[in-house]
This record gives sequence, C-alpha cells and structure tokens, in this order.
Amino acid sequence: MVIQTAKRRAPYRVVTQPRELEQLASRVAGEPLIAVDTEAASFHRYVDRIYLIQLSTRHETAIIDPLTVGDVGPLGALLSDAGVEVVFHDADYDLRILDRDYQVRARRLFDTRVAAQLVGEPSIGLAALLEKHLGVSLNKKFQRADWSRRPLTPDMLDYAAEDTRYLPKLRDVLREALEARGRLSWAEEEFARLEHLRWTPVHANGDSYLRIKGARALSRRALALLKELAHFREEVAAELDRASFRVLSNEALLALAGGAPRSLQAVRATPGVSERLVAQRGAVLLAAIDRGLSVPEKELPRFPRGERRVLDQAFDRRVDALKTARNAAADRLGLEPGVLCPKGTLEAVARARPDSVAALAAVPEMRTWQVEVLGAEFLGAVKN
Repeated sequence: MVIQTAKRRAPYRVVTQPRELEQLASRVAGEPLIAVDTEAASFHRYVDRIYLIQLSTRHETAIIDPLTVGDVGPLGALLSDAGVEVVFHDADYDLRILDRDYQVRARRLFDTRVAAQLVGEPSIGLAALLEKHLGVSLNKKFQRADWSRRPLTPDMLDYAAEDTRYLPKLRDVLREALEARGRLSWAEEEFARLEHLRWTPVHANGDSYLRIKGARALSRRALALLKELAHFREEVAAELDRASFRVLSNEALLALAGGAPRSLQAVRATPGVSERLVAQRGAVLLAAIDRGLSVPEKELPRFPRGERRVLDQAFDRRVDALKTARNAAADRLGLEPGVLCPKGTLEAVARARPDSVAALAAVPEMRTWQVEVLGAEFLGAVKN
C-alpha cells in the first residue's frame, strides 16, 4: 500500500503482507545502497521485540510491519548481500535485535553516528545532523511512542518513514567529510567490527534490586522488602507485558520498602502507587511486604563488598601518561577523547606495556587506525 497525501513530504509504502515484502525485496535488490531502521517498544512492553522495520533506497521508502508479514527472510537476504551497502544511524541496538528476533545480519555497513563521531561533529543525534547538513527538521513527538499498538496512526507512520528517508544523503555528506579528513579507513574499520555484533541475552539475577539507584540508603530490613517488592513488580510486568517501571517506578519501590505499609490504606498513601494497582493487586503487594518483614535478622541482605583494588602506582602513572597523550591528540584532531581512544583501551595498553608498534597493535582493544594515529605517542608514554 502506497501512502501519499498533500501534507506528507513524499510517498512511502506500508508493507503488511508476505507477498508485498517479496515484491519490495525484488524491486530494490539491484540497489547499491539501502538505509534501515527499526522501532521497538521497550519503553512500553516487558518483552521487547521489533514492531516496525523502515527501509529506504535513494528512490523510495517502505515501512515493513513484521507483526503481519511474519518471516522477514527477503529483507535478511538484502542486508547480507555483499554488493549492497547498508546504512544505519547508531546501528548497535538495531543489529542486535535484528539478530535476536530474525537472525538477520548485515554486511557492508555505514553507520552515520559513528561517521559523525570520527568527523568530530559536536552533536551526533540524527535530528541534529539532518538539521545541520540537510536542513531537515524531524518531528520528535513519537520518540517514545508505543510501536506495538495497532493500528498505527498516520502521523506515527510519517515519523517512522522520516527516520530512513534522508539517511542516504546524510551518508554521502559524512563520507565526503571522512575522505576530506583522511579518516574514511578509520570509519571502515569500525563498520567492519559492527558486522560481528550479535544479541547477547542479559540474565537477571536475584541481586538486581541492589542496582536500583537509592537502594544503598536503605536499612538491611528495607532491602529485604525491596527485594520482595522488586520480584512482585517483575511478575506483574511479565504477566501484563508492560515495562516494569510502568507497574511501579523505582521511586515507588523505594518508598514502599522504606515505609513498610501494612494496610491497603497505607499503600494507597505511598507516592507513585496507583489506585488501579492497589485495587487489583493490593493483597499480593502486602504479601510481598510481609515476606520481607519475616526474613530472619541473620538472613537480611547486604551489599556485597567490592574487591579491593591492589594499588599499582606504576600502572596508574602509565594510564595517566597515556591519557595525556590521548587528550593532546584528540584536541589536535578535533575529536572527543573517548572517541579517539576510550578509557578501557588506555588501561589495556598500560597493562600490556608494549615496546614496539607491533606489540601495540597486538593489544586486542587497539584498532589499526588508532595505532597509526597514536602509536608513537603511546609508546613514548609507556616507556617514560
């Protein structure tokens, strides 16, 4: 289905059937470049997944609804074609969830966010880059929209189409800037690394409640309540397929744990607890509080002690020297220091103590382009 009205900037297709996806894939198969984006709903759903996939060539834009299309195999074949350059903005999460949900993996990537970083752009968000380089203003109204809802409104579809429509032109602008600065090979090395990104599941553990900001201010008894309340929240969120914070915010959890209300009236008086939650699950919530209050004193949770860092003044001096060299080079190149070389890489070099360019290049965290740009300064910093 092609959507086009007077108020929209350009037409786009909405692909809702397997046959339509096959036709789209066949039509764009000969294109040398396609831009891709995805929309998920982690802000709204407990179990996140891809709810839209946007695709643009230099000539057309399409929005694919995977809920009705089902198998997106034809799209996967396009993205894995070595003859097609695939453009994303901030590809990391998109690539991971495409791998997770559909085992789709892309090759020959160009990430406009990475390119913008290596050019030295002060603002690397898509909206800022499009405004600066193409004079395009994106509507930010639907940045946190619930893309799992159906039907999607026309304005939501318009917003989704804009996310990839201009990426080919932005890619051209940033590629030219990279070439002008002699940094295209830097970007290509980063893009090649992105090809290997895969979804890595995060396994929740029983201590995740300790990572809630503000938990350290609680007593051990309140921590026991917080543990039970966090478990209650996760169970409700999973049952409703709703983002956890939409069931109870962290602030509400902390207030309940600290206040230990023993009645529904007291629960209702706790900031952040909705009347609907109390009406539907108040008894279960009170039971969670009772379990926390029943934990024996000797079994009350506590924060684990962190490992004591062994002082190594020589290592610290090497890190400081490397940081000084890195910062000077970043200033000279007009780059953010963390973009030029992140802290973890500095520490890896300090541990390895390379005494040659070959030894520096053998540090797994170092990129080839970083060795070329920083090699002499880093070797000097480690040596001295």
